[in-house]
Amino acid sequence: MHFGLLALYAGPDQIMPLTSGLTAIVAFLLMFWGKVLVAFGKVVSYFKGTPAEPAPAVVEEPKAKE
Repeated sequence: MHFGLLALYAGPDQIMPLTSGLTAIVAFLLMFWGKVLVAFGKVVSYFKGTPAEPAPAVVEEPKAKE
């Protein structure tokens, strides 16, 4: 038997706490999903900055005939 392979063993007693923790994180995100999206949008807009003001449209009026 290769005893080195025993180090790679992951039984239920090792996996269950990991999956429980991941499940708690996902459940927290799902409960506050709307607030998470708003916070993410604020962070993104902070780094993107505000868009530049568009140049005013110049409309030339037709010249009157003399």
